[in-house]
Amino acid sequence: MPIPSDDARPCILITGAEGFVGPYVIRALRQVYHDDLDIIATTYKSTIKGPIEKCETLDVTNDNAVRDIISRHQPTHVIHLAGLAAPAAATLDRQNVWRVHVGGTVNIAEAILEAAPHCCLVYIGSGLIYGDSAKSGLPVDETTLPAPADDYAATKAAADLAMGAMSHRGLHVIRMRPFNHTGPGQTEAFVIPSFAAQVARIESGSAPPIIRVGNLDPERDFLDVRDVADAYALAVFKSKAIESNTIFNIASGAARRVGDVLDWFLRHSTKKITIELDNSRVRPADLPRIVGNASRARQTLGWIPKREFDETLWDILADWRQRSRAA
Repeated sequence: MPIPSDDARPCILITGAEGFVGPYVIRALRQVYHDDLDIIATTYKSTIKGPIEKCETLDVTNDNAVRDIISRHQPTHVIHLAGLAAPAAATLDRQNVWRVHVGGTVNIAEAILEAAPHCCLVYIGSGLIYGDSAKSGLPVDETTLPAPADDYAATKAAADLAMGAMSHRGLHVIRMRPFNHTGPGQTEAFVIPSFAAQVARIESGSAPPIIRVGNLDPERDFLDVRDVADAYALAVFKSKAIESNTIFNIASGAARRVGDVLDWFLRHSTKKITIELDNSRVRPADLPRIVGNASRARQTLGWIPKREFDETLWDILADWRQRSRAA
């Protein structure tokens, strides 16, 4: 098989590119490389929005299909985004989330080792794997022990640890642990777009002036998806200088109470809205507080969050207002 030279044009394969984060990552890569790269976007079923030259369907749980696509394209990098995005969905489909998050990730890593050993894998995990270890309330860093509190976090932790073990077999892997991120285009399965969508429907007159909420007390480390995508692009761009098995928290370092986020939407709504508790939105394993320390990403990648939180919220609200008007 051909092995790219050190100055080869980057060929970056992205799994799960049709999801919420994928289009932002593609945009960030193009900004970093100034379009001097090839991108192979893979999707499970749907298509990619925007100009993508190469797009293929891929089920990461099919080891033969994974091996074939890695062998044919010989990527210099794989950004592994594919997975079940929402913790609630993972809880409802426990067997599948283990199959996708762990089995699918191992399939990608094994295919790289076998068919493209020159390739660097940027594994996208989750800051939620710290779970109960975050109960101290202090920012967790990469040395904090994973202690997942639900199926989503447990499967992400298992895949993360598996990639660490496979680095000892020669896999060049960078393990990213992003904390909660949001932005335009995210589904209502997540708390911030859920608030924004309900406000937009109320303002348009298509819903009564009541917002249904779950637990408002948890504190979370919220990031703009565009900042998170920038971190992934920088990890790819600087991968040759990054030691294999390096872990990066991607976090703001600031905890924000969910109820305070809701208050922001209520203040900026054009309608008076009341709040109603919806028990179906309350998670049994809701952690009281989780906030990350991303000093390693700042020092090694030169990454810092650029967007103000208010800017992120305004963009999400504008997105849902536009959707509501078009409905």
